[in-house]
Amino acid sequence: MKILPIDEVRNADAYTIANEPISSVDLMERAATQLYRWIKKRVDKSHTVRIFAGPGNNGGDGLVLARLLCKKGYRVQVNIVRFTEKTSDDFQTNYKRLEECDVDVVEIKEKSDIPGIDADDLLVDAIFGSGLTRPVKGLAAEVIEKLNASTAVTLAVDVPSGLFADSSSKHSGGAIVRADYTLSFQFPKLAFLMPGNDAFVGNWYLLDIGLHPDFINSVQTRNFFMEKYDIAPMLKSRKRFAHKGTFGHALLIAGCYGKMGAAVLASRACLRSGVGLLHTHIPKVGYQIMQTASPETMLSIDRYDNYFSEVPDPGPYTAVGIGPGLGMEHQSQMALKLFIQEYPGPMVFDADALNILSENKTWLAFLPKGSILTPHPKEFERLAGKWSDDFERLQKLRDFAARYGVYVVLKGAFTTTCFPDGRCYFNSTGNPGMATAGSGDVLTGLVTGLLAQGYSPGQAAVLGVYLHGLAGDLASKKYGQEALVATDMIEQIGKAFKKLRKC
Repeated sequence: MKILPIDEVRNADAYTIANEPISSVDLMERAATQLYRWIKKRVDKSHTVRIFAGPGNNGGDGLVLARLLCKKGYRVQVNIVRFTEKTSDDFQTNYKRLEECDVDVVEIKEKSDIPGIDADDLLVDAIFGSGLTRPVKGLAAEVIEKLNASTAVTLAVDVPSGLFADSSSKHSGGAIVRADYTLSFQFPKLAFLMPGNDAFVGNWYLLDIGLHPDFINSVQTRNFFMEKYDIAPMLKSRKRFAHKGTFGHALLIAGCYGKMGAAVLASRACLRSGVGLLHTHIPKVGYQIMQTASPETMLSIDRYDNYFSEVPDPGPYTAVGIGPGLGMEHQSQMALKLFIQEYPGPMVFDADALNILSENKTWLAFLPKGSILTPHPKEFERLAGKWSDDFERLQKLRDFAARYGVYVVLKGAFTTTCFPDGRCYFNSTGNPGMATAGSGDVLTGLVTGLLAQGYSPGQAAVLGVYLHGLAGDLASKKYGQEALVATDMIEQIGKAFKKLRKC
């Protein structure tokens, strides 16, 4: 699914109006009808719905919603926030249509006009919506502060008022609605995917308002939100006469004294990816552990007892993953440097491999093109430097991927995979229960296994991230988020594949 900047969303509206064709006021009716249907399924008529509407088209959506709810017997109060006397044409049309219903209309022209709010009310924010580029001050800010001070559930229409959709609101200094739910039209907004905006956006949902498919298919963007219907076509089919050699031979370099669990987790996840053969290179101390914990894994044994110190022959392997539990010994660092200079294909770098690179940044230039790096935010900061806000972090992600010709998987909620050409793919699966030790090792094994099977680096990264999150979601349903551990995710990888193939 494409994530469009607000200017292109407006263009999508205009194209739909011109080519469906449909009038702008009827398109507003369609959008508000979707709002009404969402609310009707979840909110009973015992609650008063208090709609706060600005004088623009976002407010117009709120007015249509008020009329539709009123006609179905909901108690509705419309509060017009008159921070300007100007109104849009569609707002004015729907303001007149409110006369069809017995709706309580309150004109808010100063702070004293703001009505009282009860805890069991549903508050609907339709003050500004998307497209805002200036901080909210004055009367509108006072209204927003009153909404935020309430304990009532708040629902934002399209975008919480005061939140910038395409840039950072962190230092704006203006008031921003803290919504419990945001109902956005057709496309997710980039701001929804930024960690710093979670307190404003809450749980967000997309409402399909039927914008013209020709425009959607043709418009260009660098940001995508990956759902199952985007991911499922990537899956390769298996031929009847295939054999284990058909599905690649992966090498994992992982583990050191005290951290052999990381090698176990990465290896078991790699095997669950569908890879045909797996070797894991480990120090001698891990021999019995690995033979017991992952009997399907073949072992390459380092000459040193406790850490990685020598480069295995890269010849037999179709993909290499390195880093889980590796340690930071000097010999390990020198071996990593040698390996990235010798191995001809893309590699997967995680954990201590990333930490080694962050301490030896000149080595980044030697990374095999098309390699995949899987840092969490702190690891990425060590590689790329600090940032002041989430949007600057996203730009650093693009710059880093382009500069070194690599794919960067920035882990977290809506894990972001950035391609060397600047495209960013935000993941839709996963949950907070996955924030647990070993989760990243599972991802490394999974992505390495997919890369070994012949998936392109971009496909291996995006597909691996999606499956990892989906396995985490399935494990969360079984165990709950608090009790979730990394081995639970590995157990659910097979179900994740099956679920994805059903699309």
